[in-house]
Amino acid sequence: MSEDNDAVELDDAETEAVDAAVEEEADTTEEPTADAAAEGASADAESETADATADDADEEDASPFDDDVMPDDDVDLLIPVEDYLSAGVHIGTQQKTADMERFIHRVRDDGLYVLDVSTTDQRIRTAADFLENYNPEQILVTSSRQYGRFPAEKFADAIGARARTGRFIPGTLTNPDYAGYIEPDVVVVTDPIGDAQAVKEAITVGIPVIAMCDSNNQLSNVDLVIPTNNKGRRALSVVYWLLANETLDRRGADTVFALDDFEDEL
Repeated sequence: MSEDNDAVELDDAETEAVDAAVEEEADTTEEPTADAAAEGASADAESETADATADDADEEDASPFDDDVMPDDDVDLLIPVEDYLSAGVHIGTQQKTADMERFIHRVRDDGLYVLDVSTTDQRIRTAADFLENYNPEQILVTSSRQYGRFPAEKFADAIGARARTGRFIPGTLTNPDYAGYIEPDVVVVTDPIGDAQAVKEAITVGIPVIAMCDSNNQLSNVDLVIPTNNKGRRALSVVYWLLANETLDRRGADTVFALDDFEDEL
């Protein structure tokens, strides 16, 4: 599936995902094994360690070289650019993939890639447009990352979706014999790396994937990218908060949430 078309071919997202599933080999009948559980626990530990390290970046005060975060300073954003900066939404990693290159505005003096905030803002709106087409209960939100769990759950609660945070149990989307088996129509993931199991199963059964992607993410199995720092506590709170309000706005709801509602207490 070519991610280059994610913003212009959203009507075909489910068809494309089904095509991709034909090429994806996965066992959809086995119950979760002890080995799978051990591997999942190890991945969770590594993910939470990465969270603790990466969050240092979004807690820093904005410095002069952070001011240049998008090519056009006159873009009309959902929130002031200073609010994106203070949350560290623009701060990528020191690695970039070829897939994410087009979402990167520049590289800082310290080697961190700076994501284009105007694109992040626009993709939040696009994702809200996409989610409006689905029954709320048929939307699944996942987050294995520690700092993504609270805002992901809050987002799900706000829009009426379902959430699976923490370790994603193998077979959740592919094994009808598993007690926790569900059949959503679209999946929102916090990080395609940390939520790799959810992405794999979604593609296997032909479910489109919306993903929050950092500069180091691969996009081969992602239908719609929201470029953002997906490791920082405040960055994830801001993106989930905006996505919730924009989705509710598309539905004509009067409810508007405050950012504080999406920020977990330390």
